[in-house]
Amino acid sequence: MIDAILKINPNAKVTIKADGEIVWHDGTTPIPVADIEAKMTELQAEYDAEEWKRNRQAEYPTHEECIHALLDGGDTLTELQAKRTATKTKYPKSGA
Repeated sequence: MIDAILKINPNAKVTIKADGEIVWHDGTTPIPVADIEAKMTELQAEYDAEEWKRNRQAEYPTHEECIHALLDGGDTLTELQAKRTATKTKYPKSGA
């Protein structure tokens, strides 16, 4: 919830109590709960839409593997490129 509040108002001074009550501080204009919930939904949708990117990153070759493949060339580079292509195929860009 705090992430949504700060996306709406980056300067908000706010505390969220354990029971979910929102306490606004230092003259921060309260944001309606409906607006906060809408922003939370929007942020979750953005996060979900980038799952492919997180999955790719987890399976891509490391920087070290890339450097070695570039320096070694030949089969090492070919294998690295095949691994990257397979990962891209497995996790296509969202909407692609």
